[in-house]
Amino acid sequence: MSDFRSITPDNFPPIVKNLIIINVLVFVATSLLDSRYMLTLRLAMWPVTSPLFQPYQIVTHMFTHGGFSHILFNMFSLWMFGKILETVWGGKRFLLFYLISGIGAAAAHLAVQYFMGGEGPAVGASGAIMGVLVAFGYLFPNTELFILFIPFPIKAKWVVIGYIAIDLFSGVARFSGDNIAHFAHLGGALTGFILVLFWNKNDRRRFY
Repeated sequence: MSDFRSITPDNFPPIVKNLIIINVLVFVATSLLDSRYMLTLRLAMWPVTSPLFQPYQIVTHMFTHGGFSHILFNMFSLWMFGKILETVWGGKRFLLFYLISGIGAAAAHLAVQYFMGGEGPAVGASGAIMGVLVAFGYLFPNTELFILFIPFPIKAKWVVIGYIAIDLFSGVARFSGDNIAHFAHLGGALTGFILVLFWNKNDRRRFY
């Protein structure tokens, strides 16, 4: 039994708290100023073949959301799982993990758009959040979670596998009207898994 499993997480550790604050501030700014300054258009990540694409969008799209339910779900997930990972890893490592997962998600999404087509922009922290979820499921696989509309608890490892399976199926099927960036989710999940696996093998004092 590893020592970190007995740690009580801070409800709002500094990195998680500041990430949520930044996301909320950007959401408020885009909601109030979009019609005048077209902030979402500038901050969203456009395909690399689009004249609207700018390299900085690989980062800014992670802090931009398309609606209240979008940001609410992402920020709740960040708080729920991120606070535990930040407690275990510390702020610097968690922030690095979060940003790398988001960049991995962006790379996957841009690559799929380039080779399979796609013209719309991408917004949201969902790719980075998928990395966080995968890391949580890897480190705490048997933690029981309650998922909306499911009346019984499910172990974290099955929740992670379920989300990945849904994204993979939906991304390959490419249903009409589906505007979710499924391959960004998968890219964030894969990047997060590789990173936590690497850390786990090379920093045993922290993870065992």
